[in-house]
Parts: sequence; C-alpha cells; structure tokens
Amino acid sequence: MTGLDPRRDAAENYLAFARLEAAGRSPAYEVLANAVASDDLVLNFLASLPRAKRQPNLLFAAARLLLGGVPSIGDLREVVTQRADELSGVMLTRRTQTNEVGRCAVLLPALARLPEPLALIEVGASAGLVLLLDRYSYDFNGRRLRGADDGGPLLRCSARGEVPLPDHIPTVAWRQGLDLNPLSVSDDDDVAWLRCLVWPGQPEREQRLDAAIATARTDPPVVHRGDLLADLPAVVAQAPADATVVVFHSAVLAYVDLATRRAFADLVRSLGARWLSNEGVGVLPGVRLPARDDAPFVLVEDGVTALAFTHPHGDWIDWLG
Repeated sequence: MTGLDPRRDAAENYLAFARLEAAGRSPAYEVLANAVASDDLVLNFLASLPRAKRQPNLLFAAARLLLGGVPSIGDLREVVTQRADELSGVMLTRRTQTNEVGRCAVLLPALARLPEPLALIEVGASAGLVLLLDRYSYDFNGRRLRGADDGGPLLRCSARGEVPLPDHIPTVAWRQGLDLNPLSVSDDDDVAWLRCLVWPGQPEREQRLDAAIATARTDPPVVHRGDLLADLPAVVAQAPADATVVVFHSAVLAYVDLATRRAFADLVRSLGARWLSNEGVGVLPGVRLPARDDAPFVLVEDGVTALAFTHPHGDWIDWLG
C-alpha cells in the first residue's frame, strides 16, 4: 500500500478495520470506520499525519479523549474542523497501547508448559497489566483457575481443540516490561487513555480493565522506557538465573517494519530466553499456518512453532495440535 496516495491508503485501512476487526465486535466502530472511509474531510486530516498515526484505534480513542464519549461521524467532522490541532496533538503524542488483559488467558496454556518459576519480560508492556497474569482468575469452558488476587478480574476464554489447559497458574518469580512510552496506573491521564482504547459496546472489557488497574495499583510491575532492540538485552540480563526467562508480546510487532521484526527475532533467539509471540497472522515472518477467513492472532513459540490461533482480545483460543 505504500504506493497509494495517503487518502486512499487511509480509506482502505478503515474499510479493512470495519470488515475484519470491528464487525461483530463493536457495531459503533464498524459504522464509524466505514463512514470515515468515504468522508473527504476526515481523510484529508488523516493524510496530514504520518502513516503510522492514521490508525482507526488511535483516531477514535483520541476523539473520545477530547469529547468525553464515543464520536459519531458528525462529531468527528466537528473535531477535525474546530479542534484539529488538539486532535493531531493527542494522536502524535499517544500510542495505541491497548493493555488488554484478556490476552493473559491465551498465553497461560503455553506458559504453563514451561519449567517453573517463570521470569516474565513483556515487550510493548504499556502499563504492565498483562505481566500480572498470575494474579488474575480464569474460566476455560467452565474450568476455573483462581489467581492470587481475590479482587482481580475473571478472564473467560473459550478453549477450542486440544488446548493443554493447566491445572494451576504457574509461579512467577520475577517480572518486568519494556515500552517506548510506559503508562502508569497511578496517573489519571494514562488511565483515561487506557479506557478510551476499549471499544464501545464491550462492557466486559471495561470491567476487566478496571479490575486489572485496581490489582496493579496495589503492587505495580516495573516497566522500563526503552526500545525493543536496543534495550531488551539489559532487561533480560536482570532476570534471576534460577527461573525460566520468557520474552513475550501481543499486538506489538505490527507497529514496526519488517526489517525490525526480523532483527528482533534474531535478537530474542540470541538471548537464550523462551519466546511467545501473540500477533496478527503474517506479522511474524516465516511462520506457516493453515488458512483462515477471519483475522485472528497466532500464538507462536520460540519464533517457529505455531501453537494456536487466538482471539485478538483473548475471547478464545483454538489449539493447532
């Protein structure tokens, strides 16, 4: 798509978002994304931004932050007309850092197969909520696992296929995150941004985010400010020697170019850590997969073995065997 003009590029991106991501999940965003794709005023505004900053999630969350609610296409046109500098300011300074704790449920079966205790390092950790996966509770098709925090969220996940469901939550001895722009659960502006990133029409996601934030505030994880290539080795070096070091990430590599993804893969392999990637299909290069009509994520172990297709927000996991 790099050869397209910016307006057409944005229009196709929003149509794809409506069809592949928002459809069946967030009717409000499906309608809004389709409307943006044919609106010259909003497309002109998007064309004025760097390509990486034209994302639907980023535009919609930024508008929500300014408006205090979910925008219609009319609201969005008004903001673009009257508050364009504010809107672009938010979009240029903020990132799509959807700290979706539901993804813990699809990571758990893979993590539970590794020798305990675990030392977790999350790349693109946002506020570090996914790092607290041992403090949350889980429900896989009615089979429940209780986390360490009684007030933490209950994460429901439909297990499809021969998912190796764990009989307990693995012990986490140590955890740290890495992010270009770490968010803090103690900062009201950061928390407001996290809430704006939850799609409308998904109250269960809002509830589990709030519960996870409450859990994190009692003992927040360490999230370092840094780059996934330059700064990851230093974080790995801090992990305890008697734990299984696991580098993991969800919905991160799609935001960097292919050369950076390849360099990251080479780097992780050189560090001697285990590696779990939970990204969109095709994002991690070199992984062969059966065809799918939808747009799921794929859980990959050590950059090679595709373990499962997963729902982008953790609603289900479909084990590949």
